[in-house]
Amino acid sequence: MVTFPSSGVETYWWLPFTVMAVISSLTSIGGISGAFILMPFQLSVLGFTSPAVTPTNLLFNVIAVPSGVYRYVREGRMVWPLTLTIIFGMLPGLFLGVLIRIHFLLDPKNFKLFVAVVLAYVAFRLFKDISLKKENRTNRSDEPFVVQNGSRTLRRIGFDFQGDNYNISTPAIFFLSLLVGIIGGTYGIGGGAIIAPVLITVFRLLVHTIAGATLMGTFVSSVVGVLLYTTMGVIYASSGMNIQPDWALGVMLGMGGAAGMYIGARSQRFLPSKLIKLVIMLSIMFVVVKYVLEFIQR
Repeated sequence: MVTFPSSGVETYWWLPFTVMAVISSLTSIGGISGAFILMPFQLSVLGFTSPAVTPTNLLFNVIAVPSGVYRYVREGRMVWPLTLTIIFGMLPGLFLGVLIRIHFLLDPKNFKLFVAVVLAYVAFRLFKDISLKKENRTNRSDEPFVVQNGSRTLRRIGFDFQGDNYNISTPAIFFLSLLVGIIGGTYGIGGGAIIAPVLITVFRLLVHTIAGATLMGTFVSSVVGVLLYTTMGVIYASSGMNIQPDWALGVMLGMGGAAGMYIGARSQRFLPSKLIKLVIMLSIMFVVVKYVLEFIQR
């Protein structure tokens, strides 16, 4: 057993690494870091319920996400115009999310209910897309499996992938990212778990094209989030409130996540989109049911 003094968590040394390696290998195929499942793991399994759990979750993203981003960049599937728009929208929202977490969601059970509501929406969008979509698009072996002709104006974002052209609204992506930044800063997930399903179900983008962009957005917003919480931790230290990340625990979780994320990003191109969505949806629903029951029974 090992104890992490900052958070008071006591657990087996191998458990954080192993759990996040497995989770991230599954979630990263959908452009999601796994932080949305890490939060309930920290709250319910590790017993880490103070506000410091949120920046620790963000620290996990900082350590884990680069390996997945590297794979998508190397394979030519990073849609840079989409990526930059997501980042520019997420960052101001992130600051608002940090303030909401510190001032209005200190009670662990209220925070869990908030988590359940957010994830229930994500699961619903995925279920709707899986059940209504009649076709499961397969990869075309005669077309290059890379993003081409990416462009961005103040009005539209466009790119080509395997012979298809995708064209979406720049303002819509920006304001979606702003909202996701608020939620992600509050929850401590960087926002990828929210924005990826919306890009897939609402904007009809192929999961193989958005994963790199959402992971990169998650990484950048998580770096800023960790800095914000660390800075505010110094400001609020005199009041006895601990909102700084547990650095040792975050690094241990992140190392496991990095291993899993590389595996997931490497294998994504070989998996059908419906299977990817189903794996993510089932993972989310497990967490939602657990937290709703906990809130009702309190």
